[in-house]
Order: sequence, then C-alpha cells, then structure tokens
Amino acid sequence: MTNFIDRRLNPKGKSLANRQRFIRRARAEIKDAVQKSLKDRTVSDFAKNQRISIPTKSTKEPRFRHDPAAGGEHERVLPGNKDFVEGDQIKKPRQGDGQGRGKDASTSGEGEDDFSFTLSQDEILDLFFEDLELPNLVKTALKEIKSYTWRRAGMTTSGSPNQINLVRTMRNSFGRRLAMRRPKEEEIEVLRQQLVVLKAREPDDHDQIIALEAEIARLEHRRKWVPFLDPLDVRFNAFERQPVPTSRAVMFCLMDVSGSMGEREKDLAKRFFMLLHLFLKRRYQRLDIVFIRHTHDAQEVDEHTFFYSRQSGGTIVSTALEEMKKIVHERYATGEWNIYAAQASDGYTQTGDATRCVEMLNHDLMPICQYYAYIEILDEREMEVFSSEESGAELWRAYRTVAKGWKNFATKRIAKPSDIFPVFRELFSKDHAEAKS
Repeated sequence: MTNFIDRRLNPKGKSLANRQRFIRRARAEIKDAVQKSLKDRTVSDFAKNQRISIPTKSTKEPRFRHDPAAGGEHERVLPGNKDFVEGDQIKKPRQGDGQGRGKDASTSGEGEDDFSFTLSQDEILDLFFEDLELPNLVKTALKEIKSYTWRRAGMTTSGSPNQINLVRTMRNSFGRRLAMRRPKEEEIEVLRQQLVVLKAREPDDHDQIIALEAEIARLEHRRKWVPFLDPLDVRFNAFERQPVPTSRAVMFCLMDVSGSMGEREKDLAKRFFMLLHLFLKRRYQRLDIVFIRHTHDAQEVDEHTFFYSRQSGGTIVSTALEEMKKIVHERYATGEWNIYAAQASDGYTQTGDATRCVEMLNHDLMPICQYYAYIEILDEREMEVFSSEESGAELWRAYRTVAKGWKNFATKRIAKPSDIFPVFRELFSKDHAEAKS
C-alpha cells in the first residue's frame, strides 16, 4: 500500500470554478447576508469588495463515506496537512478552547462558527439586483422591425474568406482524397528510393527500371489530378439576419434641490438615485436616463451635475413635471417608448402647487407612464408623527389621492440611510412589478 502526504497549496487563480459552485450552493445564505450587510452602508460601498459571513452549515456538501459498521482498518489522507506524518497521534483539543458549536466551546453554552469570505463588486451586484426589474417593461407596443441580429445558419459553399470553417473544409478535403485514392507523398518517395537502389545495383535491368519510372510518373500524375484542397471542399460559416422586436424605455429622475431640502435630505435623495442609476445601467442596456432637478425652476442636467451640484432656491414641484412633459413630447413618442419616473422630495411646495401637480399627473403623465415612484424624505421624528399613510406634508397627501386612482403609482417614505435599500427593493421587486401589471 502506498500512502501520500498532500502538502500542495491551492494555486492562485485556479479556484474560480469551485468558488462559483460554492456561491450557487450557498446562494440563499449569502444573499441574506448581503442584504443585512448593506442595511447600514452607503451606496458608495457598492464599489468595494465586502467580507461576508455565513453559518458553517451552509458550507457543507454531500460526500461518500465508508460504513464504520463494516469494520476493518481505515486510512485517510488529510489535505493541507503540514505538521503530521504517518504514525503520529493527534492529541484531542482541551475542552473550553475555541468558539465551536459545542456546549463546552463557549461560556453561554451555545456557539457557532461562521465561514467568512470576500465577495467582489460584481458578485454583490448580481445578488442584490437578482430579483429586481422595471414593471411592465414591454407593455407598450414594440418597435417595428428596425433592429436585427445575426444568427448562425449552418454552412454554405460561398462567403468571405474570414468566415471559412477550417475544420469542415479539411474534413471534406480528407474525405474526397480518401475516396479518390490520392497517392501519398510517402508512397512515391519509397518508389524513388527503390529506383535509385536498382540503378546502382542492376543498371542493365532496363525493363524493371522503366516499370518503376512509369509507376512513379503515374502516381505523380494522379496526385496532381486529385489536389490536396479543391474549391469544392471549402465551406463557410453561414449567418442570416434575424429581426428582433425591441422595446425602448426611458427613466426620468426628478429631484428637489430647493432650500427646504437640507443637506441630510439631499444626501438621502442622491443615495436613492445613485442606487437607481446603478441598477438601471447594470440591468438594461437600451435605456435612456433623463436627470431633472428643480427649485422654483426645473432644468434637465447631466449625471454629474445631478449628483454633485449644490444649487438651492425656492420650491415649485410642478415645474419638474412640466419639464418632464415637455421632454416626453419632444423626444419620446409614447407609441415607441416605455416611460418611467422616480421623484424625490421633502413634500413641501408653494401653496396650491400640490393641486397643480395632481392635475398634471392625472391628465398628462400617468396615462403615458408605465410606472411612477414617489419618494418622500422625512426626519426620523416625522416618521413617528406621520405614522398614518394619509397624514404628512401637503404634497404627500395630494400624491396619495393619485395613488388611489392609478395602480402604477407608488409612494414610499425614507428617513435614514438604512431605509433606502428596503424601499428600493420593494419598489422594484419582481413580485411588486407583477402586482402592478
């Protein structure tokens, strides 16, 4: 019997398949750990790798074992062994040491080891956005056939040189040469060697020399007559254009940056929109994003200005809705585009402006929107005071009347950073999307 002591370390970059297999097996535990770890984090933490801990029970996998009842001697090789060789006796650990799962492992009588590892940014985003989507993404009529994709369509005998299928071409060439019995170069070379030897040993044997020369000439002629590669052998990869019906979508991001929005409120609004922007860019390639900020006046801005500008002023919320209406009319025909909107505000506006907002939503925007989400940012003390859905600032009460009339209108409140992730998931979860459709 031969025994092996395995002291090899796991080489770098060689465990990617095992890592992905482990994540698939422990996906539920990892996803739950990610949700908990992000609860009190900022949106900027998405750009960093994060260390996650899950219970050790999630790391176990099924394996074959010998039946102890079968008896006999059993020998094992322990991978990663650096301290022991065959014949060494391993001492039992002292009771009370460590933080294991036994009653003797902790002073409280209970304990459990956690398995910790680091998730990359892409892995975290995949887990967080896994069950999120925009509601009714393809409810609006699809575009006419204007987009195409190329699909493999077998082989063809004509095409461009860069599409030659070498494997199929050489296979056809080999089959043709085999069927037509094309002489091999090695066979002709053997006859040439025989001719050289014959001329050297028996120069007077003209009949045999003439016969060998004739056979060599015949084989060479046949070899030229059956070429190695014939145009009939060449095959090209064939592709055909296939029309792809596509839906186009646009997301309007409306944010209040007026003086009534303090730095804390603006920070929470920007965090929500940063998360929304990250979600949209990652999940949807064909999606326009329009950024509109407003004080007493509204304007369309670029991404950097939207997130980092410090403009302030008075508050007229309806100006943002008017700007959105104008942009939709100019650039996004409702017959071809799915229109979404997300608005964040502290709920305060000029007297009578809330009524104007309700009129615009009911008559101009909601009939053409697939989904409209309104986020109101409150102080934590206000969250306790306004416990009822019907109580709150003037804009919140007005928007609640819109929500009663339109199933695709959603309102939520946030007061602290930890509220952002649960509210975001509730607004864009697949179950919520299906309920709205």
